[in-house]
Amino acid sequence: MLRAIYPGSFDPVTNGHLDVIRRSSKMVDELIVGVLNNNAKMPLFSVEERVKMLKEVTKDIPNVRIYPFDGLLIDFAAKMEAGVVIRGLRAITDFEYELQMSQTNHKLNPDVETIFLTTSIEYSYLSSTTVKEIASYGGDITQFVPEAIVGKLEQKMKEKRRV
Repeated sequence: MLRAIYPGSFDPVTNGHLDVIRRSSKMVDELIVGVLNNNAKMPLFSVEERVKMLKEVTKDIPNVRIYPFDGLLIDFAAKMEAGVVIRGLRAITDFEYELQMSQTNHKLNPDVETIFLTTSIEYSYLSSTTVKEIASYGGDITQFVPEAIVGKLEQKMKEKRRV
């Protein structure tokens, strides 16, 4: 059985993330979407909220599982018995960082391979940071995130403005 991990913070999940999830799920028997709980960052959504949102938008993909994790990705891969890490690339700047991480992970555990998927052209500019910025100004985010996420993100931004 070929099991892969697609890790990220998914704060929030975008159509670009969902595209990589759909495409990579066709390449493996089981795809684990690992939702990073990174205490160094200040996410808009809690890890529990991000897991719940991802479960909602991937419920139609039978071989996808969603799990939170913290610590090293390579340790999470070992725990999940995954031999492959999937990473999405939008631009050459992504590649430099991802290559460095891939080589470091390979040094830590040579049994785990990294596969890079280039994003579909319609999502090559898209990031969670961009989506959050648009939403913070009340912009239309419907073309950037799954329909189920739009209201959640708009509500979160309203709450943030009140604080």
